[in-house]
Amino acid sequence: MEGRFHFYEGYNMKEVTFPERVMHELGIETLFVSNAAGGMNPEFSIGDLMVINDHINFFPEHPLHGPNFPTGPRFPDMHEPYDSKLIALADEIAKEKNIKLQHGVYVGVQGPTFETPAEYRMFRVIGGDAVGMSTVPEVIVARHSGIKVFGISIITDLGGFDVPVQVSHEEVQVAANEAQPKMTEIMREMIRRS
Repeated sequence: MEGRFHFYEGYNMKEVTFPERVMHELGIETLFVSNAAGGMNPEFSIGDLMVINDHINFFPEHPLHGPNFPTGPRFPDMHEPYDSKLIALADEIAKEKNIKLQHGVYVGVQGPTFETPAEYRMFRVIGGDAVGMSTVPEVIVARHSGIKVFGISIITDLGGFDVPVQVSHEEVQVAANEAQPKMTEIMREMIRRS
């Protein structure tokens, strides 16, 4: 897919996650998701790639709210939302290609504002490493549908540190565009080896 539907654009969660429902019907077994995210882990730098190993859902509406779709159980298990074998494969490929990978927890929020310094600090305290306005709803529905997921964030800005950093959408796009070739190289090789 190219792009996605964002909750902050006014779509409801059924609309945001409709592509994953279609993927399930088409027999898709693995989903790769990527996003631009604000980093709050002090070990991160702008342009880093962060493999998502877990997430925290801060969206005000849950994508599985309402009648249960027959693609999965009413209360799906989420102990491994991001596939550990795919993560290991990405690590192996990154090591071979000398591409630095970070790992961390992605916090999904509704947006459309960037986070305040206090929000960044709060998300860090509760275990987040990066924060963004997408991905989590799609991953929840994919897992509910039995689709394995690999996720990666491009760290496009930093927040929550002693000195507040102003961020613009344009700066986020520049950082994402610069890091994208490394991410694409890893994903292409993962697909080739799968």
